[in-house]
Amino acid sequence: MKRIFCSLLLTLLTACQAETNTPKTNDSAVNTEISKAEITVYKSPTCGCCKEWVTYLEEEGFKVTAIDHDDVDSIKVKYGLPDPGLKSCHTAIVDDYLVEGHVPASDIERLLKEKPTDIKGLSAPGMPMMSPGMGSRTPKDYAVLSFTESGDIAVYSQY
Repeated sequence: MKRIFCSLLLTLLTACQAETNTPKTNDSAVNTEISKAEITVYKSPTCGCCKEWVTYLEEEGFKVTAIDHDDVDSIKVKYGLPDPGLKSCHTAIVDDYLVEGHVPASDIERLLKEKPTDIKGLSAPGMPMMSPGMGSRTPKDYAVLSFTESGDIAVYSQY
């Protein structure tokens, strides 16, 4: 009896282990595709938090090209940041979207997955403390905003 019970328990544990190791097909494919997204970050050569955000994105699976630029404001104008109140210390381009500041990777991934046509980009205005690149990998106590070409602004995520 004890041998049968142990055999049954071993069978169940093996089945659970196999289920745990089975990859998710749809979600994994999407996340792998998104994680392979190429993102170009324009940043000041002397800004430490910009470097930290680039490192964070790379650790999250993005292929990052960091370009040091002495006049990041001209990049914001070039790519059409509609409102100076959305500014941060660095500007990124991913697909056809503008990403301004310390936006978490999860918000960029959501943007790339949903591909909204009415949004020009995302912004974490200023340099929010407790954001990726500013002391925390886990965002806390700030909002990420979406914006349109015409300047309409909405809360995209609240942390």
